[in-house]
Amino acid sequence: MDERGLGLLRQLMSDIEGAPFPGAVEVELYTIWYEHAQSRAQEVLQYLNNLDPDYGKESNDAEGLI
Repeated sequence: MDERGLGLLRQLMSDIEGAPFPGAVEVELYTIWYEHAQSRAQEVLQYLNNLDPDYGKESNDAEGLI
């Protein structure tokens, strides 16, 4: 994995580690964090898909997921 990929994964892990407990913050703040973390996760998944687009396709076909 290149530096960009490592950076994306580090950022995602940092976002997850910094997750607020839903009852400890206002709903609006939790929503902002959640949307940010979801966006980062989608960015990481897209990067991984571009890195290896065929990964996992056989197992998903066998399970009827594709």
